[in-house]
Amino acid sequence: MADRSNGSKDPVNPDAAVKDPEDWVTGDEPPTAAQESYLHTLAREAGEEVPEGLTKAEASRRIDELQAETGRGR
Repeated sequence: MADRSNGSKDPVNPDAAVKDPEDWVTGDEPPTAAQESYLHTLAREAGEEVPEGLTKAEASRRIDELQAETGRGR
């Protein structure tokens, strides 16, 4: 995923700035079903476990890390 720390642009919608997950209004909510599914897929490929009780923001950051680790990142 894009580096959210420097106001980078969303590759799908270049006119939209990508917010840091810490700034998400819903960041403290549980991950979405799509996040959960993708996170588990990436973790399985990386040979890692997914911690229980992640928030949306934490899941997003972990997805970014695992994408880089598995080569699925941009």
